[in-house]
Amino acid sequence: TEEKSRVAQTLDDFRGNQRYNYLDDNLRRFNAEVPQVVIWDDHEVRDNWYWERDLTRDKRYELKSAALLASRARRAFLEYQPIAINGDDPDRIYRTLPYGPLVEIFAIDLRSYRGPNSENRQTTLDERSAIFGATQLATLKARLAASRATWKVIASDMPVGLVVRDFPSYYEAVANGDPGAPLGRELELADLLRFMRDRRIRNVVWVTGDVHYCAAHYYNPERAQFTEFDPFWEFIAGPLNAGTFAPGVLDPTFGPEVKFTGTSADTKPNRPPSEGLQFFGTLTISAKTRALTARLIDGSGKVLYSVE
Repeated sequence: TEEKSRVAQTLDDFRGNQRYNYLDDNLRRFNAEVPQVVIWDDHEVRDNWYWERDLTRDKRYELKSAALLASRARRAFLEYQPIAINGDDPDRIYRTLPYGPLVEIFAIDLRSYRGPNSENRQTTLDERSAIFGATQLATLKARLAASRATWKVIASDMPVGLVVRDFPSYYEAVANGDPGAPLGRELELADLLRFMRDRRIRNVVWVTGDVHYCAAHYYNPERAQFTEFDPFWEFIAGPLNAGTFAPGVLDPTFGPEVKFTGTSADTKPNRPPSEGLQFFGTLTISAKTRALTARLIDGSGKVLYSVE
């Protein structure tokens, strides 16, 4: 389409990028049958964007303001995605969705309130080292503490412990590749994990994205440099119908252990969907036992990994 023939800059460009997906019969059928809780990430705007990103050297863009691009992208995203309007802030993407006594979903936004990408080694928590942002983090804590659901599922656009680089020397996600005590954006995560331990908030599972493969990670304070948290699981799968990559490197700060990955270290970069390396996950809660079973599944429907 015309809007997909160039990088998106105008509001109409971003709207056209949203509409483009619905040209696909399979996606329209999927959307008609499957309810969704949607969050956003960098490719709603531009790869690895943050508000202060310098676009002066990117010749594709006549508009050099990442902040203006992001504001237009957010408007188009909210026009085309099923998000209930928040009374206090109609542009807010993070929210909580209760589904009865067994599960509550905490959809978070690690894109809108971050400081600029950096070496991610700050020793104090402030706006430069934030990724949740103070308001979102306080809201998340309050909602987690108030939840009476057996399981609390945190849906995050970014992984917890995987090192995601913004080359040459910056970092895009929480982890910074330093195996020691929390620094930079890790400070907010450490604060959240400590809060959940101290308030005895149990049965928290993370489902995360951004990286192009599937994995199951178990975070254990007995393996960690930062130990003030209860063990938890992180499951990664996706994106849907995008190029697939080899597994990333885990940062040891929060003690992650790889329980499963859907690709191997020798997987060539950006494998097309035709090669079969596409993944999704399911979380199933038994109404009888209240146990949660997580599964990672490939595009043929084969269960690759399962844990209760």
